[in-house]
Amino acid sequence: MTNWLLVSSADNFETSRARGFDLAGMKSRHRKKAERVAPGDRVLFYLTVVKSIGGVAEVTGTYFEDSTLIWESNRPGEVYPFRFPIQIIKARPPGEYLALDDLVPTLEYPKRWPAKNWTLAFQGNVHVFNDDDYDKIVEEL
Repeated sequence: MTNWLLVSSADNFETSRARGFDLAGMKSRHRKKAERVAPGDRVLFYLTVVKSIGGVAEVTGTYFEDSTLIWESNRPGEVYPFRFPIQIIKARPPGEYLALDDLVPTLEYPKRWPAKNWTLAFQGNVHVFNDDDYDKIVEEL
């Protein structure tokens, strides 16, 4: 089982909520990672700008490709084509997301970056978290 962390905007998270949290998606440059996604994997949703976790879901099926526009991207033409079905485990209410400022010092993954620049650990669209970091975040959700 893999713990994925997907990075996107709060607006995209709310778009997923409006859809009933039925799908998650990865950007076009992450095909190899999408191919590794399997049923039973878990997905944390990190929301840029607000530097928070919006929720967590479980993957319920294998990835597929679809170019239908669902989520917005700063990159023109990006449609998050590598998608997989999910079931939400827990989602914070809109605007009440789990801020990571206080939690980051307890996590292993961000320690590769200077503490004052911890947000660098969350750049890019896809990251893999260890079980301990996943558990700490989910406990706070």
